[in-house]
Amino acid sequence: MKLKIWTISLLISMVIIGGCSAKNADTGGNMDHSNVTHDGMEDDMEIGHMSHNNPLALNDSTGENDLKIPPVLEHENDEGLVYYLTAQKGNTEVFDGYQTETFGYNGSFLGPVIRVNQGETVKIRTTNELSEETTFHWHGLELPGEGDGGPHQTLKPGDSKIVEFKVNQEASTLWFHPHPEGKTSEQVYKGLAGLIYIEDENSKNLGLPSDYGINDIPLIIQDKKFDDMKQLNYQEAKNEDGTIGDTLLINGTLNPKLTVNKEKVRLRILNGSNARNYTFKLNTGDSFVQIATDGGFLNNPITLNEIMLTPGERAEIIVDFSRYDFTSEVALINEDETILLLFNINDRLSDSSDISENLNDFTVSEEERNLPVSKKLELAGMGNGVTINGKKFDMDRIDLTQKHGVTEIWEIYNKPDMMGGMIHPFHIHGTQYKIISIDGVEPPKNEQGWKDTVAVQPGEKIKLAVKFNNKGIYMFHCHVLEHEENGMMGQVKVE
Repeated sequence: MKLKIWTISLLISMVIIGGCSAKNADTGGNMDHSNVTHDGMEDDMEIGHMSHNNPLALNDSTGENDLKIPPVLEHENDEGLVYYLTAQKGNTEVFDGYQTETFGYNGSFLGPVIRVNQGETVKIRTTNELSEETTFHWHGLELPGEGDGGPHQTLKPGDSKIVEFKVNQEASTLWFHPHPEGKTSEQVYKGLAGLIYIEDENSKNLGLPSDYGINDIPLIIQDKKFDDMKQLNYQEAKNEDGTIGDTLLINGTLNPKLTVNKEKVRLRILNGSNARNYTFKLNTGDSFVQIATDGGFLNNPITLNEIMLTPGERAEIIVDFSRYDFTSEVALINEDETILLLFNINDRLSDSSDISENLNDFTVSEEERNLPVSKKLELAGMGNGVTINGKKFDMDRIDLTQKHGVTEIWEIYNKPDMMGGMIHPFHIHGTQYKIISIDGVEPPKNEQGWKDTVAVQPGEKIKLAVKFNNKGIYMFHCHVLEHEENGMMGQVKVE
């Protein structure tokens, strides 16, 4: 029986290879298939789309461990605002009694939260203490291309570099991670990720939950696959169509629980996984409100029962725990009912004032809506065959050019394949953009805000209003990290 299934799979794989070759010929692309084998395509088919349409199940959180809260990185004042950030190796006790080899920033696993204010000039002294090259990419941050931390700006082991920029963005939750060519997915998988909080006068005056670690909680959501020795063996777990694990970690915590008061609690959620999508909801079926997207506040709180985030996306939501008591069984769950985070509710009532109905003044102008499409990008393929406009990433090639300070409309198309295709989270470095339309219709209310990563469904065309406020070379790519590394990435030069 297994042999019969294998034979059928092989025949389908051969059809897929033919389809990819035909597609390449039609578009005039220069994809090199010399290293694609029948076995590789069979693996792509069997553990590629299938692993994303029916992903490896996550284990339920048992709630036996208190959620770790990342420390806030303190700055030095001797040379202005200077933060020191080091990428390093370490050992972390994820499982009781086991030391797992991990990467981290200023510690063994993950990194601290960097808090900055709009208008400040900030310096970050980055140091590489790994035994391999890395970069420091500031995902969602608007800064000159030379400091963006893309694959051009590698730091060799032992090297340091100071990144300096003025914070010109509004309040938001951003993040940082490595971006070296060929190593991004593994370094993130091993633990290199951290958060950036930007605050401004508006955010400080809205009366939102802001007591860090008490009612303002960062949640770095990641799935991993540990081997028999409880190690993060990336090469063993790797899937060319996006590595997915069966073990959930939140802020690096296995089986997490969060103790909260009877009050409104702000959850700043980052999907920091290599490839897994999450649809977050409450096990009670109750609603929550979303207050922010990737790059800033929504104009008004949006009431939701669930929210989907693809890799790289963030959202800020507020859950009202004042409606529960200490006997309530409340949990954050995934769409398949997997328990992600259990809440332990204190019987202590804290202030739970109403959320302001006016959070921001984000607008899409008529001029932006009426601009013609000037850049078209087609995301296509799977596994090792992924491309943008029929091409794979080339560090020596500039794919697009754009004038800084000028808004252009980018149209992103996710071309489905014979198996239907998969979602591609599309990210542009160095900018926050506006979603103009999805298949000709304005985006849902909770996506009408600043974005730097957007989920593009198979067959969808999304129009984005893109403006760069700085000059330099920036990446655009799928944020399934293995797709990025397999070539689904390009470069835009902003002059």
